[in-house]
Amino acid sequence: MSRAADLASVLETTESLAIVCHDNPDPDCLASAIALEAIALAREVDDVTIAYGGEISHQQNRAFVNMLDIGLRPIDDTDVEAHERIGFVDHSQPGGNTELPARIEPDIVVDHHPGSSVEARFEDVRTKYGATATIFVEYLQELEVELTARLASALLFALHRERLDFVREPTRREYEAALTVYPDAELDVLEQLYGSAFSPGTLDAIGKAIASRERRGSSLVASAGKTAETDALPQAADYLLNLEGVDTVLVYGIVGEAIRLSARSIDPRVHIGETLASGFGELGTVGGHHDMAGGRIELGLFADDADDVDELLEFVGSRLSRRFFDALNLDE
Repeated sequence: MSRAADLASVLETTESLAIVCHDNPDPDCLASAIALEAIALAREVDDVTIAYGGEISHQQNRAFVNMLDIGLRPIDDTDVEAHERIGFVDHSQPGGNTELPARIEPDIVVDHHPGSSVEARFEDVRTKYGATATIFVEYLQELEVELTARLASALLFALHRERLDFVREPTRREYEAALTVYPDAELDVLEQLYGSAFSPGTLDAIGKAIASRERRGSSLVASAGKTAETDALPQAADYLLNLEGVDTVLVYGIVGEAIRLSARSIDPRVHIGETLASGFGELGTVGGHHDMAGGRIELGLFADDADDVDELLEFVGSRLSRRFFDALNLDE
């Protein structure tokens, strides 16, 4: 039996399903969630809820949710355990990348990220795929679930954004998946999504990162300062990666009660997920792919050593920069 058929078999005996996105969900996670929702509804699951933790702060992600009318509920307002089945999309580890407590284990897991996962009733983790959306395109085809314009548009945008318009290590499967959903997608919707405006907070954070950058060789570290815009960090990292001669970037910032990290690399010799794990694994939750990674370090580890935000950022920054450059074996 194929993986798609296995998933359908699990859903056919399910009355209610909670689909849990990772915190601060991106288009790949959100498109995968509504794809799983479509498959569940096609298998006559009576009650399907999509829940997420954190916030949706990236301007494109907010537009994505609004324009495609994606029904989401905060995890804090959702009784996830009241559902017969729990599904994780675009993440796999309980308590690792979601506000859900670690004791809540999923029955369904579909993901493309490396790392450990639980023994779910249905588990499909394909680390050689470039996006979780790619896996769901294959499911939808095989199970002959109707590919609506809304769903096709969501999947196509997710495929582009996850692989940064197919220039950041896509696999052949991403191109094939994009060709599959392209005929049914509403291209004017995608054009509007790409034209979504920056919020002032995001622009301020990117500006701070540009001004604070510290470079060694082809690697760069920058601070986005204190910001409420979580997604400003990866946007700043993507932007700084365009600097001539730079191929590896780390951007950090204080978001809420934590230091958030976002890293990018186009150097084939660098596995940026492993680099963050080496440099910061003992301090917090970090990890990611060969080309993109992120992490979270609780502020309590540093907060007692400084009296104000500027002093704290200076204190934190010197240590984060040193650890990052050390992990890359770069001396002064």
